[in-house]
Amino acid sequence: MSVPYFSVVYHTIMLNFIDKILCQFESCFSRKASFRWFVTITIGFMLRSDKLGVTSVIRDLALSPDCYPSLIHFFRASSWSLDAIRLRWFSIVKNNFPLYKEGPFHVMVGDGVKQPKEGRRMPGVKKLFQESENSSKPEYIHGHMFGGLGILAGNSGDWACVPLSIRLHDGLQATYAWKGASISLASHILKTVGDAYRAAQTFGDCLLLLDRYFLTTPVLEALGALNRGGPVRLEIVTKAKKNCIAYEKPAPKKPGRGRPPKKGAAIHLKELFKSHKERFLETQMELYGKQETICYYSIDLLWGQKLYHELRFVLVEMNGVQSILASTSLELEPLSIIRLYSCRMWIECTFRELKQQIGAFCYHFWSKYMPKQSYYQKAGESGPLDRVKDEKSQRLILKAVRTTEMHMAQSCIAMGILQGISIHSVGKLTSDQLRYQRPPSRGRVSEGALMAHLRKYFFLFMEKQPELYITQIIQQQQDTSGIYWDSLAS
Repeated sequence: MSVPYFSVVYHTIMLNFIDKILCQFESCFSRKASFRWFVTITIGFMLRSDKLGVTSVIRDLALSPDCYPSLIHFFRASSWSLDAIRLRWFSIVKNNFPLYKEGPFHVMVGDGVKQPKEGRRMPGVKKLFQESENSSKPEYIHGHMFGGLGILAGNSGDWACVPLSIRLHDGLQATYAWKGASISLASHILKTVGDAYRAAQTFGDCLLLLDRYFLTTPVLEALGALNRGGPVRLEIVTKAKKNCIAYEKPAPKKPGRGRPPKKGAAIHLKELFKSHKERFLETQMELYGKQETICYYSIDLLWGQKLYHELRFVLVEMNGVQSILASTSLELEPLSIIRLYSCRMWIECTFRELKQQIGAFCYHFWSKYMPKQSYYQKAGESGPLDRVKDEKSQRLILKAVRTTEMHMAQSCIAMGILQGISIHSVGKLTSDQLRYQRPPSRGRVSEGALMAHLRKYFFLFMEKQPELYITQIIQQQQDTSGIYWDSLAS
């Protein structure tokens, strides 16, 4: 097989980068065999051409069929700690990726993602409401509710949202009192803020970009408690609802009896688009890859019933669409808030690539000890997890939850490695050099193009770099009977 010269150079760089990243996880495993399966599965996620479970890893890496039981057992092994792997991934991203900073802050993005699941014995599956403008999505589904967290890296105008963690955030409240359970009773929005703060302890002070349903009083209360008691600072940039009501700062207390006022006059923010129209400023800035003309107005007000936390609100009008943005940081300039919120879309791109390329949500981990889920369960009825009383069943159900989260963690690592290669190749490698595309990407190489290129040349360059640890791991587990290679040749 003839290989272009640029492919020889950059494939060497790719393999070295993959080897460098994955070898840093070795200390997270108490057994070397588990680490080898971790490396094999993660690389398999980066190469596989279909999404049919671990059998796709066996096919695309030409592994021996005898590897199947070990691959399945890896996800339920006791030789690794999910928290240790997540923390190691945070430090790897911090040290090996060109992270974007807005002043003193790194920029993280959080959001929820719902995945339909039909398995009746899968822990965490519940009836979910889908609020979407896409008419092809059903209003209600049965599935898993995940909370996703990523961090912006790369060059201006062509960001990548590197996935840090994707965790189950709903459907497991009944396991809170079980022995060994690390389940919180907090809501999805509070868990997202908590996950972001734990990540910020690795990265330092951070801004967290969130969707509009995250602007709630409990979130601001939790954020204030975390910032007061922790070593780092986390601020939020989000979007307010159109019917949002804020308050002016209270006037000085008049002499006499009575407590001082906590707030001033109420302001309906939507009405400011008309009443303060002459105060809006017009400017041009790049948003969503295009130059846009916007009108904006910034004002600091108190928000939150009985909380009255000071927020910076930025009212924006673009192409006839009105939006109200909010920031807990009063240091950010209005245009920075607008630009930052537009970057929230990159986590949606990451979710799409995780689904379509990596196959992160194509799993089916279940337990026979899990009572069968009823699709017609009525409100107020006890769920299947409420009926589990014996300790053995509880332990094995929690292990099934752990396997799901490990699958998501490895998918995040596989996607992050591909994005790291893509970011470091900007200006050196283009999509049309890797595969034919119509039209070819003008920015960084897409994750799909990298996967197609790796799938085509991976074995060839493994032979050219036999000294790499990942090469030795995979070659030890490959099918040596020659059946697979004969089928390729034919």
